[in-house]
Amino acid sequence: MNEIHVQAPGLLTTVQDLGREGFGPLGVSPSGAADPVSLRLGNRLVSNPQGAAALEMTLLGGTFLFAQRAIIALTGSDFGATTDGMPLDHSSAVEVSRGQTVRVGSTRSGARCYLCIQGGIVVKPFLGSCSTHLLSGLGGYEGRALRKGDVLRIRPEIAPFRKRTIVARASEQLSPRKVLRVTPGPQSDWFPEPSLQAFYAGMYRVAEESNRMGLRLEGQPIARESAGDMITEGVSIGAVQITAGGLPIILFVEQQTTGGYAKIANVISADLHSLGQLRPRDEIRFEQVEWEMARSLLQEQEKLLASEDLILE
Repeated sequence: MNEIHVQAPGLLTTVQDLGREGFGPLGVSPSGAADPVSLRLGNRLVSNPQGAAALEMTLLGGTFLFAQRAIIALTGSDFGATTDGMPLDHSSAVEVSRGQTVRVGSTRSGARCYLCIQGGIVVKPFLGSCSTHLLSGLGGYEGRALRKGDVLRIRPEIAPFRKRTIVARASEQLSPRKVLRVTPGPQSDWFPEPSLQAFYAGMYRVAEESNRMGLRLEGQPIARESAGDMITEGVSIGAVQITAGGLPIILFVEQQTTGGYAKIANVISADLHSLGQLRPRDEIRFEQVEWEMARSLLQEQEKLLASEDLILE
């Protein structure tokens, strides 16, 4: 097998795929790529299955020495990557020669960048997924973020190199949003009309304490009809909980699978990838959509991701 040597790990670099669905009743959240759309795009550029394991880098990327020739693609936010000092094309398939070093810098836009390599990264699956679950220390590469000196194994190439690029129109349509579309949460009727109006009219700032478990938001607190407690129940990715202090938390890929805060809304599936590109101090707001619209937007997104016109060769 081919190998990649980690010369510098970056701020937080982990092995991720599309996560492990279906284990919430056992208390295991899915983990997986924070921006699954970017992972799928990168894997398609290098002729991998869309869920092949890749590297997710957060805010500051790493430096990687390729022991053998490889075909790679960088997607998600532009981190100003270089190969032996020369700029590396973003959202395109690129050929890396044996002994070359890929250096991924700091973000120029969103929060996360994905390094996809043809063949995919080889790690031992946990509950059917190669994704790293940092909270529990399971999956991925030894259940943790990468460190200097780590050596990653890559499966052999599965197709010849072809220069492939994401079509500009598709990139624009799939770009992350700062206006997050939501459907009403199961406890939305716990909030009086003035509170609901304030929630949808307000601007919120992503707090520094945000991570893969959830995004804490700063802004105008939201009042409930009653300050009483609710029975803990199952929660989903994208659920917008209102804490006792009135501030929202958006549950994310390594969320707790149950929670006792009232959920005022839920980010629609088509916008979940946008959560993965939010940085501390980014400002967002919420827009309510109907259930049918939420389904239609997801269908449109999936149709675009499966389209032959997505890639320019």
